[in-house]
Amino acid sequence: MLTIDPKTVSTAEFHGYLLGAVAPRPIAFASTVDKAGNVNLSPFSFFNAFSANPPVLIFSPARRVRDNTTKHTLDNVLEVPEVVINIVNYNMVQQMSLASTEYDHGVNEFEKAGFHEIASQKIKPPRVAESPASFECKVNDVIALGNEGGAGNLIICEVVMAHFDDAIFDKTGKIHPANLDAVARMGGNWYSRANGDSLFEVPKPLTTKGIGVDSLPVEVRLSHVLSGNDLGQLGNVERLPSQNEVEEFASEPEVSAILENFNDNSIEIENELHKLAKNFLEEGEVEKALKVLFQTQYM
Repeated sequence: MLTIDPKTVSTAEFHGYLLGAVAPRPIAFASTVDKAGNVNLSPFSFFNAFSANPPVLIFSPARRVRDNTTKHTLDNVLEVPEVVINIVNYNMVQQMSLASTEYDHGVNEFEKAGFHEIASQKIKPPRVAESPASFECKVNDVIALGNEGGAGNLIICEVVMAHFDDAIFDKTGKIHPANLDAVARMGGNWYSRANGDSLFEVPKPLTTKGIGVDSLPVEVRLSHVLSGNDLGQLGNVERLPSQNEVEEFASEPEVSAILENFNDNSIEIENELHKLAKNFLEEGEVEKALKVLFQTQYM
């Protein structure tokens, strides 16, 4: 275990650890204008949503570590307190990266990166036409977190208009992550893509209370086969199976084979039952997994 006091290492070194571990981070592709009307476009991964009513997004352009200078985005919102936060998907990630180049003030990154501007409806900065979702925002506040290189500046943005590409919605009218195909920042040059096998669902325990992992038998909690994720699924059920349900399930071919083949070895029975339960969990069959795991409770 590497343990670090941030005050004992350089800002640049701890910056690397911080961004490497706090990941993936969504990207705010921020378009702003200065008081002369010059357009700027730049990505920031210190970003997220923080409120729905009012709708508030916050991103943070940090002061440069190497020379403690500020970025054009920060300078712009202090002059014109408006910003469009454009969401980045996989189809535009290379252009987005190009736009992060530190061009001189007044250079339009839309043009440099090959993006197209769309006029916003309520604010001055333009939207990115290629973005699957864009949020026109007024800047409510800018909070400086420090004066040294690496210090963040929280730009608190209230959404006044939102735009969504029709293609990102599913048949129910909800945004589907596979259609959004968003990308996020990892550490260094690494990114992640929210698509394909990286997408998975976890039912939220909002309407009912799960029994909790502490309600499971000790041999299940301490299993060498079941992972923490497995235990989390088991603890999210509303009730444990009854003795009658467990005994009826003992006649299932996979269960009966284990009970018959290892009837003289309780350790092997438990191990094989846990393996079978894990297979059921991987298939989303939590109730069946519990009926398997409780076989030894009523033997």
